[in-house]
Amino acid sequence: MKVFFHYCSFGFSNCYVLGTETASREAIIIDPGNIDKAILDFIEQKNYKLMGVLITHDHLNHVHGLRTLKRIYDVEIYAVDHLILEHKTNMVKDGDSLNIGSFHIEVISVPGHSSDSAVFKIDHLLFTGDALNAGMLGTTASSYGAEVQMAALRTKIFPLPGNYIVLPGHGPPSTLETERRFNAGIQNFEQHKNKRRSYNMETWGD
Repeated sequence: MKVFFHYCSFGFSNCYVLGTETASREAIIIDPGNIDKAILDFIEQKNYKLMGVLITHDHLNHVHGLRTLKRIYDVEIYAVDHLILEHKTNMVKDGDSLNIGSFHIEVISVPGHSSDSAVFKIDHLLFTGDALNAGMLGTTASSYGAEVQMAALRTKIFPLPGNYIVLPGHGPPSTLETERRFNAGIQNFEQHKNKRRSYNMETWGD
C-alpha cells in the first residue's frame, strides 16, 4: 500500500490518502480536513477509485473537506458519529473489523480528546487522529478525559504486538515503539497524576 501524506492548510491538520499498488487501484482517505488540488491530482493522475472516507473524530479541521469531496465523489463515510457535518455516515464502533474494497480496517475507540475519537489500524499503519501524536497525547477538556484517554491507549494501543507506523492528525509520523518509550505526553501525564495523588493524600490524610 502507498500512503500519500498531505499537510492541510485548514487547521494545520494531516490528510492521508491510502492507495493499493495492485491492478484494482483503490484508495481511501483518512481525515479530509481540506481537499485541494494536490489531493485530487494524486487520486486522478494515478487512476485511483476512491472507496471510502474514514473520520478519526468530528473536529472541523479534520472533516472540513468533506463538502468538497462529496461534490466530486459518491463515496461512503465511516465514523463513530452517525452524522459528520450534514452527511450521514456508516457508523463504526470499538472492535469493529470492516472491509472497504481491498482494505481491511480495525476500529479502536480511544475517547478523551473527543467522545468519538477512534484509531484505524490498517495493516502496519495506525491512523491515530488526535489521540496520539509524535511525542504528545491528545488534549482533553478535563483530567477525567485525560484518564479515559490514557486508559484506552494503555489497554488497546500500546499493547499491540510488534511495531507500527503512527500517522497522527497533526505533526510528523512516528512509530508505536518510539511512542511507547519516549512520548513526553505520557511522562507529563504521570507526573501530574502523581502530584494530584500526593495533594489528595496531604489534604485528606489524618
